[in-house]
Amino acid sequence: MPRFNTTILKTALLVVGGAVAIQAGAEATTACIKPVYLTFDTGHMGVADLVADVLSRQHVKVTFFAANERTQVGDGSLGEHWAPWWRARALEGHEFASHTMDHAYWRGDAGTLSAPAFRIQPSAGPRAGQEFSMTSREYCEEITQAARRLQQVTGKPPLPLFRAPGGKTSTRLLSSARHCGYAHVGWSPAGFLGDELSSERASNSVLLKRALQNIRSGDILLAHLGIWSRKDPWAPAVLEPLIVGLKEKGFCFKTLREHPDYQNWLRNPKP
Repeated sequence: MPRFNTTILKTALLVVGGAVAIQAGAEATTACIKPVYLTFDTGHMGVADLVADVLSRQHVKVTFFAANERTQVGDGSLGEHWAPWWRARALEGHEFASHTMDHAYWRGDAGTLSAPAFRIQPSAGPRAGQEFSMTSREYCEEITQAARRLQQVTGKPPLPLFRAPGGKTSTRLLSSARHCGYAHVGWSPAGFLGDELSSERASNSVLLKRALQNIRSGDILLAHLGIWSRKDPWAPAVLEPLIVGLKEKGFCFKTLREHPDYQNWLRNPKP
């Protein structure tokens, strides 16, 4: 039988071991030390597939805040037409949270300190455009309905977080939401990516340049799955160049599950 040359074998093992060490070192140097947290709110969903393609191509995970908004195609954004889209995003590893079921804007506080209530104006649902009062319990149910529907369509428990439409809140509303298990998530000043602005007021090139100049580590970024009023869609025109540009500047992308400000709340969502 042929005899193995033990010297050659040892040398080969050293080479392989060295390659493994080099690979491990390379992985260590690419650890995420300048994270940003890209989030998307629902919208008319006209760019939803394009957004999903970019995120997949760039290997970026995001957090989606969903309401059952009116869409360009099909039923509401949390309806049956869009259910396969949400399930696919869950399989890709994205995170989800409530944006209130009927995209219900806070317009002011009502009630008393002991029995808080809020003036609400939804932009979707059976009472879209109407302003009316909700008790604290009713507002909590408005948040929970979207969270419950997200779990149904994704098969994944949503995060115990929510984003009020327009980011409009009050101290009393935030306290009420926390008492029913939801912490509010806004966005960083530089994280307002401007897709809600008119195309005439802010072109895609201006929005991209501004974001690349101003975004800093730790920022929460906000965009939408389609804005009705914008003539020149922000996504995907700005989305992919923004992701590529931020990566080139040493940034990396994480979901809100990994955000340090929410770690304690996610472990124990109690007021």
